[in-house]
Amino acid sequence: AATAPRIPSTRLALHHFDTSYSLHLGALWPSVRAALLCEQKYGALLNNFAAADHVPEELELLNATDFISEASQKAQQQWQQGAAVGEVDGGCQEGSEMSPLCASISSKIKCYTFPRGDITRFRPARPDALGLLDYYLMDAASLLPVLALSVQPDDFVLDLCAAPGGKTLALLQNGFCGYLAANDVSVSRTKRLYQILHSYVPKEVRDTVSVTSYDGRDWDQVEGGTFHKVLVDVPCTTDRHSAMEEDNNIFHKRRTKERQMLPMLQLQLLMAGILAAKPGGQVVYSTCSLSPLQNECVVE
Repeated sequence: AATAPRIPSTRLALHHFDTSYSLHLGALWPSVRAALLCEQKYGALLNNFAAADHVPEELELLNATDFISEASQKAQQQWQQGAAVGEVDGGCQEGSEMSPLCASISSKIKCYTFPRGDITRFRPARPDALGLLDYYLMDAASLLPVLALSVQPDDFVLDLCAAPGGKTLALLQNGFCGYLAANDVSVSRTKRLYQILHSYVPKEVRDTVSVTSYDGRDWDQVEGGTFHKVLVDVPCTTDRHSAMEEDNNIFHKRRTKERQMLPMLQLQLLMAGILAAKPGGQVVYSTCSLSPLQNECVVE
């Protein structure tokens, strides 16, 4: 046993995914599996605080497009088609109450991605005259929870599990948040959040962000019932990382108990997020896992 080769954590993760996700996703699983094992594609989240008006044109010349404005255009086209046949129900028409989708995709957030099948890499971000970087590279799907939150002017917003900081930075891009609290239990990850804010956000805006390192499960004891919008982007099995990277892999045998307890941790964080919201507030719960135990079951 002592001399037997150690089974890589990535192989354990993939075996777990093959066993559980093949049942959950059925015929879709082979293509999803291939996507998990492909090289990661990044999106370039434009930094509205940087003086970088040339960046959209530069990225468009490389055949990258802003997927958020594309979604807005598609929603408008669908509404026009629905209006033509008399099937419009709410939606994005002027004078009607906007759906969360339409409200979010009309935001100031812009994120450029390359077309499907194109794995061109973005150049490293560059500083402007004041030293603020022009864009932040992140998985474009990570913006979906932020868009779903649909932050409005003067909203009090809580990012309960904020580090390393991509979603917090995205929340700030709308520029009209009344108050933003960014929390993460890990002090080392909170340092990374500070670094991102310092690299992308001017001091006068950074000073309006409250960064803390509380255990998110106890947040209602800190500032309960005070936020209009709460983002609960919980720790999870981070499926792509688990299938591709040995470093800090939650499928390592020493972390079995931690992994098994994830749904309980996620439930406790979601409950704390709900208690942190004002009556009538909105909470978005998100993971980067396909696991029903970590998604549908926690919400139910």
